[in-house]
Amino acid sequence: MSWPTSLSSLLPLVIALFAGAVVPFQAASNAALGRAFGHPLWATLTSLTVSVVIVLPMLVLMRAPAPNIGSALQGPWWLWVGGVAGVIYVTAALILTPSMGAGSFIVCVIAGQVLASLLIDHFGLMGFAAKPVNIGRISGVALILVGMVVVQMSSATAAVRN
Repeated sequence: MSWPTSLSSLLPLVIALFAGAVVPFQAASNAALGRAFGHPLWATLTSLTVSVVIVLPMLVLMRAPAPNIGSALQGPWWLWVGGVAGVIYVTAALILTPSMGAGSFIVCVIAGQVLASLLIDHFGLMGFAAKPVNIGRISGVALILVGMVVVQMSSATAAVRN
């Protein structure tokens, strides 16, 4: 295994870490928004609308070329899964985070992401090159799943004490 040594190779890691760090805040704010609106789907719609309002000026500022809609329409069906996944994630987060807590919800999300990522890599799904699972990757996922169970058990124990 080689470790990144230059600043330019560390930047993607820092950006990914920051992207992960904002997810619990997204879940918590969307949950509060769902309670304020009185229904979780209104919060989902609002969250996704705010995303559009943020992205549109960025497209203009970055002078992004017009999308090649024809090419996208001719692509595989799974090109459109991202939007569906976004709705599922945002809605699940705002429904489950208040009862589970941000930590428990996010650790389950991470475990699900790692499991799904392992399947995508192993089978080379969605245009990725196949990267077969091995004992190291399986061990890492097992540790994450054990961590998820420990966090859930600790959360349940803390809830009983309170």
